[in-house]
Amino acid sequence: MSDARHDEPAQVAGGSDVSPAAGPSAGLGAGTGREPDDRVPADAWRRVHPVTPALKGWKTLVAVVAIVGYQAADDVRSAADLLGGRGWMLALGIVLVVALIGWGYATIAWRHMRFAVTDEAVHLHSGVLFRTQRQARLDRLQAVDVVQPLLARLLGLAELRLEVAGGTGSAVQLAYLREPDAQRLRSELLALAAGLRRPSAAAAPGAGVAAVTLPAAPADAAIGPDADAGAVGAQPGPAAADALPLPFEEAPEQEVYSLPMPRLIAASVRSGTVVGLVVLVIGGVVAALVARDVSLLAVLLPAFLGFGGALWGRVNAGASFRAALSPDGIRLRHGLTEQRAQTVPPGRVQAVRLLQPPLWRGPDWWRVEINVAGYSVGQEASRATVLHPVATRDEAATALWMVLPDLGVEDPRALVEAAMSGRDDDGGFTPAPRAARWVDPVAWRRHGVRVTRTALLARSGRVFRQVAVVPHERTQSLGLEQGPLQRRLGLASFVVHSTPGPVSPRVSHLDGRVAAALLDEQAERARTARAAARPEQWMREQA
Repeated sequence: MSDARHDEPAQVAGGSDVSPAAGPSAGLGAGTGREPDDRVPADAWRRVHPVTPALKGWKTLVAVVAIVGYQAADDVRSAADLLGGRGWMLALGIVLVVALIGWGYATIAWRHMRFAVTDEAVHLHSGVLFRTQRQARLDRLQAVDVVQPLLARLLGLAELRLEVAGGTGSAVQLAYLREPDAQRLRSELLALAAGLRRPSAAAAPGAGVAAVTLPAAPADAAIGPDADAGAVGAQPGPAAADALPLPFEEAPEQEVYSLPMPRLIAASVRSGTVVGLVVLVIGGVVAALVARDVSLLAVLLPAFLGFGGALWGRVNAGASFRAALSPDGIRLRHGLTEQRAQTVPPGRVQAVRLLQPPLWRGPDWWRVEINVAGYSVGQEASRATVLHPVATRDEAATALWMVLPDLGVEDPRALVEAAMSGRDDDGGFTPAPRAARWVDPVAWRRHGVRVTRTALLARSGRVFRQVAVVPHERTQSLGLEQGPLQRRLGLASFVVHSTPGPVSPRVSHLDGRVAAALLDEQAERARTARAAARPEQWMREQA
């Protein structure tokens, strides 16, 4: 049985794609075959950096070489015969032709690409054969990322990625810009998303920069879950004020925590990836010895590469990880070969998860992940939805505090401790009944839920400990799930539906009547919390 109750969504789509019809109205300006959008001044349109075609064109060349190399690996002798004599010249010529085609197409695409920023949205026109007009509404801006792949970083360039509440494919990517320009544009977008507006020419004739106010956390402000949630500077949002010229200066920030590289490496060694690699090596060596055929190890080479790539990806994404608070939201910086600077505006985090694998139990490390509307799933999203890759218990509590400064209880630290390590009714949690041991004999005593004034906390897992936290106003919908065995035992699972991401909040095997009552109560709490939530443009009241 499945029972679901859907409330009105907490977020709506923030981006839109429009494919213009052919004709004069499809143009952007002279020489492009497209006219500018009537809502955007002609002088507001900008181009990305001229080096962009070269940075994008080489990917085509690499893809072709990789495909050819993979095919040639199946028959090394035939490939060697083909490249013998003057065959290598033919191969080189083909590679050059492919490179020229790739770079040529990228150049044409660059000439047809324009973007503009208004007080309400970012407008992007692109496409050669299939032309697209996109708009990312700034009042639905979920996150702004400045990404620098290795080659772009060497050239001083960066890519600006705007995530809006529109699901998969709603992101707007501006690649590539000069790194200082990308940083300034990010500050401008966040200020506009907060509700601030550029000064009119009549109000400030000749002024190229407008002085506006954004809140700033003072240098001596308390940081952590034990700080006063209502104290000045204790959370992102309107608290104190510093002058911020738009769009050229970045809002001040206060660093909260950073990840030491030795801890990241040690945690990666303690991961399941390394365990799987060790098991694979031992199994391969044993099989080779038994069969007396060393060539069996070559069969395992793709698996070795896969495990090695996963391990390197974990270290590469988590290197130099830092988190800071600023008036425009939570700022995250991380990455080794590809550096990423994320900014998540206040209130955009939909859910938080604290996760502890069994091999991290000794040093008591936790991984903190978040759901943000706009970030989808996959490898790219898995890097962007991490609030702390390897946190101590104190850092995990601080990361949770950054997202939800007020947990709605008098002693938030005791509540977090009970969620991380408690069982049964520790910390005021409503536990799973004793009948749940028949469907989950290992972890049934860890299952529990606690509802506070501001959030719902779900606790689960004995081997892999998990804690999910959902602010009431970020609840998307609620549901009850009940299988045949659960129905016979009078149990039901309570599910909180969130935006796509790593966090899937649920409380398994609660008493059926308790779960049904929780469904009704939580639906009312979500409606009440959304009615009292702060506006999407959090600075409009002060602007």
